[in-house]
This record gives sequence, structure tokens and C-alpha cells, in this order.
Amino acid sequence: MFFSFLMVLMTFPISLWACIKIVQEYERAVIFRLGRVRSGAKGPGIFWILPCTDDFCRLDLRTVSFAVPPQEVLTKDSVTIMVDAVVFYRIFNPIVTVVKVDNANQATQMLAQTTLRNMLGTKSLTDILIDREEMADHMGRVLYEATKEWGIKVERVEIKDVKLPLSLQRAMATEAEAAREARAKVVAAEGEMNASRSLKEAAVIMSDSPAALHLRYLQTLSQIATERNSTIVFPIPIEFFSLLSRA
Repeated sequence: MFFSFLMVLMTFPISLWACIKIVQEYERAVIFRLGRVRSGAKGPGIFWILPCTDDFCRLDLRTVSFAVPPQEVLTKDSVTIMVDAVVFYRIFNPIVTVVKVDNANQATQMLAQTTLRNMLGTKSLTDILIDREEMADHMGRVLYEATKEWGIKVERVEIKDVKLPLSLQRAMATEAEAAREARAKVVAAEGEMNASRSLKEAAVIMSDSPAALHLRYLQTLSQIATERNSTIVFPIPIEFFSLLSRA
């Protein structure tokens, strides 16, 4: 260090260009002096280093996103699917990130791939398709617990897409179509049942009041005359047939 100071003084002010370093607002510099980390990350702004004895590593503190490559996963119910995701993370402790892990970005990406495969392997296909947000939150918590020792905070994980085999897609479409047809038949049967109940109640009311039957008859004639004025209907009372049968 003495010789470094001496060289700086001898070459002053030319040595200032080698001693002055600048980092941006979103960056921090971790300085190593004779192989040892100096306390605290420097920045933002100007900081000084000594030539030949100091070395520094520049780190970006902004949120970084990367896409997890599509992973072929065998689910709990033995279905092979392709799943990809997006991970958002940032560095919150630059010194720990530099000292404790080699290439923290690559380590985080590899950990995200293995975590995605291991987590989806314990879920069934139905759970993956329905609880995607819950699984993404759980994956984010698992990654944060693993990467916080590296000075990295995983902020968010999103599962982008779940690709199913074509044969499984056709089978699910057939199943859904059959379920819709079954529900349609049930709804139609319930409608017919409700209509029959209403007709039964109307018949009971009309049997108690013969005038209601004639009023209904006149209403039907008026509707027919409005739609088809060339049609004439002559209703025959049911009692007439009963008299004929007795005769």
C-alpha cells in the first residue's frame, strides 16, 4: 500500500484517472483491497481506489427477470406436461452476493428450474391448472428462502404456460363436451317437470271455475286471429264426447 500511495503521488494528477471510479444510482461497487473486502459497498457516485492493490466488482441492484426454459414434468397422476415460468429477483446485499456465491445470476436460474420441476412433480394435473397463482406464490417463497443467503431476494414468480399433449387435449375436450350435454339434458328435464307442474295447477284452477276455461278459450281465439286471420277454430267441449260415449 505504501508503494501504491507513492506511485499515485509521483504520477499525480495523471493517476487520478486510474483512482477515480463512478457508479450509477442503481449500482454498487464492492472493493477488494489486497484480497480482502472493504466494509460497505460503495456508491452511488464517485469513489476512490488504489492502483495495483484495489480491485472492485460492480453490481446492478435493479430487478432482473429471466424466463425459465420449458420443463418437461411428470405430474402426480402420471401426466407429462411442459411448463415454463418467469422469475423476478434483485440483489439486496452486494457484498454477500459477491463473496458467498460464484455467478449468483446463473445459480438463481438453475435453482428456479429445479424448484419448478420438484414442486410440480408433487401436484396433479387438475391442481396445476386450477391453482397456478397459489403454486407461483409457493415457489416464490421457496426460492426466497434459498437465495436470501446469497444476498438475493426473489420478488415474484409467474407460471407462464402449461402445455398439454394433443391426445390429452382431445380427451379433455370430449369430456367437457359430454359434461355440457349432460347438464343441458338435466336443465331440459327440469324445465319440462316445472312446466308439467304449472299445467297441472292450471288444470286444477280451471276445473274449479268453468268460466276460466271459456276465458282462456277466447284468449286463444284472439291470438290465432291476430297471427292467422284466415284460420277458424271450432272447439268442441269435452263433455260432448262424454255424452256421445254414454249414448
